[in-house]
Amino acid sequence: MEEEGVVKKFLYLNRKAPYGTIYALESLEVVLIGAAFEQDVSLAFIDDGVYQLKKDQKTSVNDGIGVKNFSKTYGALEGYDVEKLYVDKKSMEERGLSEEDLIVPVEVLNDTQMAELMDQQEVIFSF
Repeated sequence: MEEEGVVKKFLYLNRKAPYGTIYALESLEVVLIGAAFEQDVSLAFIDDGVYQLKKDQKTSVNDGIGVKNFSKTYGALEGYDVEKLYVDKKSMEERGLSEEDLIVPVEVLNDTQMAELMDQQEVIFSF
């Protein structure tokens, strides 16, 4: 039986675009649950997952794809003590994005740094 109050290091690895599947929204909900249980929560965005943090997403019926834009929720994560957000440098560059294009501050990591981050975690969820 696990001890109460044990803090584990959780990494939520976001690989999918924000819309078109349920993965991005589900990841965000699971992150909030982990934070509510006071775990050491980190988020990493790689591949098309970097689009989850893009500013000015057009999702409304009039000018987009007709779904609710949940990207502003990333800005509220700090209030849940979720402050460790990482973006894969190569993924961001391949998609023509820079840190200035993102809705929240992140730490940009190269391949080696991302691998080291993953090695430091106790639990990794991939979405």
